[in-house]
Amino acid sequence: MTIAMHSAISALPHPVGSARVDSVAETILRSTMEGERDPTVLARLALLELLISPREDRERGSPH
Repeated sequence: MTIAMHSAISALPHPVGSARVDSVAETILRSTMEGERDPTVLARLALLELLISPREDRERGSPH
């Protein structure tokens, strides 16, 4: 899981906010609980979920 976490976080543009780190960690933990063990797949799943999930600032009505 550590490899997946580092891989996913390093792929994000800096600075990486704590909300994104939390989201990546949650996705990796959930995917691991569902049986996935490949760090590459875990990192990809976490990054894909960031892409498709609504961002917090959008939920608050901010334009960006």
